[in-house]
Amino acid sequence: MTSAHDQKFIVFGAPAIGEEEIEEVVATMKSSWLGTGPKTAAFEAAFAEYKGLEKEHAAAVNSCTAAIHLSLLAANLEPGSEVITTPLTFCATANAIIHAGFTPVLADVDPETQNISPEAIRKAITPKTGAILPVHFAGYPCDMDAIMAIAKEHNLKVIEDCAHAIESEYKGQKTGTIGDFGCFSFYVTKNLVTGEGGLILSKSLDAAARIKILALHGMSKDAWHRYSDKGFKHYQVVECGYKYNMMDLQAAIGLHQLNRLEENWVRRQEIWNTYQKAFSNLPITCPKNPGSNIRHGYHLYTIRINEERSGFSRDQFMEALREKAIGTGVHYLSLPEHPYYQERFMWNTADFPNAKIIGRETISLPLSARLSDADISHICKTVTSLLNGGP
Repeated sequence: MTSAHDQKFIVFGAPAIGEEEIEEVVATMKSSWLGTGPKTAAFEAAFAEYKGLEKEHAAAVNSCTAAIHLSLLAANLEPGSEVITTPLTFCATANAIIHAGFTPVLADVDPETQNISPEAIRKAITPKTGAILPVHFAGYPCDMDAIMAIAKEHNLKVIEDCAHAIESEYKGQKTGTIGDFGCFSFYVTKNLVTGEGGLILSKSLDAAARIKILALHGMSKDAWHRYSDKGFKHYQVVECGYKYNMMDLQAAIGLHQLNRLEENWVRRQEIWNTYQKAFSNLPITCPKNPGSNIRHGYHLYTIRINEERSGFSRDQFMEALREKAIGTGVHYLSLPEHPYYQERFMWNTADFPNAKIIGRETISLPLSARLSDADISHICKTVTSLLNGGP
């Protein structure tokens, strides 16, 4: 029998990398072209096709943070605008709003889906509101019908944060194609990995073209179009841009990750469903099952540990799992928990009670196509044993 000491540590969010990615990266290194070039363009086209769009609607960048920042700039909001978003998200969502020169305004989440509440959005709207930035938490799509109705009523832009929701769909609509912009992450823990990386989908072709210029110093031509075998081409700086471009080295990984995206989604769905069945009668709160009109991205599997019910605080339970060689994550402490936002915006956790309690109780268990059946069995048995008073 394998002891906890002998058990291989299960790293949270380990990426599923195949030989194809490795070979493509090596081929890219041998090609003499590492920066933004033909592979980045091919990745943009392939991702756009996966989402049912023409390639001109996609712009690959170096992170989802950059994607949100550039989308906000391309949305042409009035100076001093407010952007409504969720308190239950990574700090990058709020930081990108701040870097774009706007003010983040929080609206509490629905306690079941853990997504931003349309009712709370309505209450947060002021004459300064310019956009709504919903986050499809853990891969469960937000209530986009309600959000788009609010946006239309108040003439607001909608920028979807799809960092968790590459494969997700809402009533047959693919996430990232419903609002004005869709922002994706390909960070190492995400469902599609390029190490670091992101991508923007824009409904407006003019906005997409501007985003590509903003992503590379505001220059009219990228390096591939200046230095390729077609001969040197001069460029002009047409805006004060940023250094947000994706490299071909990253795109080389992404092309093969995209090829296996649906296959990996099926595996993560199997793991997610195994967890749901194994934990259904334990003294914890499991995530909401997706309805028939929802395609879940299965990016995170989050459980809530209430000390009164389970006998563990959240941090105690995480430590108990670590001692059994199981890595976990926290997604997320609500934004008002952090000193910077408390001091700058006077945010108080009491004003967002659902996000507060979810943020203080949630643990994310490992969920990756790389996990073996033995890994999943160990996780299920350990969680069950701990919560049933076992060692």
